[in-house]
Amino acid sequence: MKQTAGSMVTFSRPDGKELQGYLATPAQADGAPAIVVIQEWWGLNDQIRGVADRLARAGYQALVPDLYRGKATVEEEEAHHLMDGLDFGDAASQDVRGAVQFLKQRAPRVGVTGYCMGGALTLLALQQTPEASAGVVWYGCPPLDYLDAKNLRVPLLGHWATQDAAFPIATVDALEAKLREANVDFTFHRYLAHHAFANETAVGPTRIALTQYDPVWAEHAWDRTLTFWARTLWA
Repeated sequence: MKQTAGSMVTFSRPDGKELQGYLATPAQADGAPAIVVIQEWWGLNDQIRGVADRLARAGYQALVPDLYRGKATVEEEEAHHLMDGLDFGDAASQDVRGAVQFLKQRAPRVGVTGYCMGGALTLLALQQTPEASAGVVWYGCPPLDYLDAKNLRVPLLGHWATQDAAFPIATVDALEAKLREANVDFTFHRYLAHHAFANETAVGPTRIALTQYDPVWAEHAWDRTLTFWARTLWA
């Protein structure tokens, strides 16, 4: 397997402020497309770095912006506190867009993906980041009133769990209807699984939902995702 080289980098937001992120680089970086990876509520931890590393092994440059500014936790109460303290509008329009703009300087096309909280931020960011080329959402969406679907102008892939108490499948159905009404180019997949089924560290209940890693569905969703990135990000 090709090795990746991950490191922390500093980049600028559209407003000129700087932040850091974890950048994983493929063995052949020249001309490789790139993907912004948005964390769950735990912060920029080893698990989300592993997602970036996996994308790098698949040939993509992958950047995880540090939305919590150096803070991360394994404690549920602290994670909830950190997420509550995050300005989602600022994170989507400045942190995530800044990460996309940074990658756009080194890649022909840039995608955005995120998990749980990061999935919600993916949708919010895509509607105000014209530099992005595509997006993949993993079991997370914002309140639908915050979503202006007509501004989602890039192909979108979504992975959802039918037993997810954090994002009930009825909410996914309503999101799907809203995207269809706005003629968004999207494909949603539903899995007989619990919340965070693609996170290999997810085991047991949290205050928002039962989380449970499912290696079979996770691998299936990853295969679909890599096929989607190949179609939307490679020239």
